[in-house]
Formats: sequence, C-alpha cells, structure tokens
Amino acid sequence: MNRKIITTADGSKTIQIEEWDEQYHSKHGAVQEAYHVFIEHGLALFPQRKIAILEIGLGTGLNAFITFLEAKKLDISVYYVGVEAYPISDTELHQLNYVSELKAEAHGADFLKMHKDPWEADITISNDFILQKQQKNFSHIDDVNQYDLIYFDAFGARVQPELWTEAIFSKMYAALKIDGILTTYAAKGSVRRAMQAVGFTVERLPGPPGKREMLRAKKF
Repeated sequence: MNRKIITTADGSKTIQIEEWDEQYHSKHGAVQEAYHVFIEHGLALFPQRKIAILEIGLGTGLNAFITFLEAKKLDISVYYVGVEAYPISDTELHQLNYVSELKAEAHGADFLKMHKDPWEADITISNDFILQKQQKNFSHIDDVNQYDLIYFDAFGARVQPELWTEAIFSKMYAALKIDGILTTYAAKGSVRRAMQAVGFTVERLPGPPGKREMLRAKKF
C-alpha cells in the first residue's frame, strides 16, 4: 500500500496509508495524542517504579521515544517491548521530525538507535530504558503476566477490525500482570465490550484533541 509522510495539526509528522485514509497517529496532532493517551493516562500512573511496557504497534517509534524522555522525569525504569509486523523504512525514518518537535536534540542519537539496532534483542538506550523490538503479528503474542502497562496503538477498527477482537484482547489480558493497565485511543462500543468480555474493567476517559473519548482498561 502507498504510504506518505504528512504533517499533523501540532506540527509533528506521521505516516498515512493512502488507500485506507488512516494514519499512524492522529492527524489532529501526533505528539499531543501520544502524550494524552499513553503518558498522561498510562505511564504517569507508575511514578518511581520499575515497569515493563508492551506496545502494540511500534510504528514510527514516537510512543517509545516519548516514554524514554518522560520516564526520566518520573524516575521510572522501563523495559519496553514494541511489536510491529511492518517496520518503517530508512527513508520514512529520516523524514520524521520528532526530535526537533520534542526539543530533544540531546537524544537524537537515541531515537536513531531505537530504529537502527537489531530486532529481537535487548537494546540499551540508557541505564533505565531497555527496548526490545519484535517483528511479528499481534496474534502471535503469547506472553503471560509480563507487563505492567500496554499501549494499544494498532490501526483503527474501521480498517483492521481483526485487531480489536476478543481473541486479541484475551492475549492482552493474559500478558498483563494483576493491576496492569491497557490504554488506547479507541472508544468504540464494540472495542469496550470486547475488552470487558475477556475480563477487563474498562473506563471511558476524555480523548485527545479531535476525539471525544478514549478507553483505559485494568486487570484485577
């Protein structure tokens, strides 16, 4: 499928799948969405902790990079697993402007390292941030009681409904530790019901710019 780099409303870039009219991040603001959904309603719930994070849809690496930056401020030590079936190209990588938009020039090399270092191996970004990239379909995830937090950032149910089913959320539930959290930009009733059907307690929260609501789920 055709992919192109577009500029979102907050000035940060993302990738658009033209045939689907679907973006890797919100066209209302890629950076704003990442902070709202995954940091404010996810990472910030674990201050001064050592945690494991699973990201469903590593994509451009924006969520991982922001988590790396924010974990330092929150004094959180992170082991971060990002699952992605179709990694971005070097050409796409070098068109992304996250380092400058986040005023994180001191960590530009860290952002590149996240993308350039090998898959299926632990990558030490800093003493308190280890990344492992896994190239596989989400249906192949079989971790049990491994993660404190899941960033569920798959393409929307409109274009890939198979990623928002009870079967997938059952895997997410199994992968989380007790009291673990899953946070996502999605708010569809069918998604909420699929989460609840596998055991999650789900709450609706105010959404990021351009979206009225989002969902956060907890495993008790």
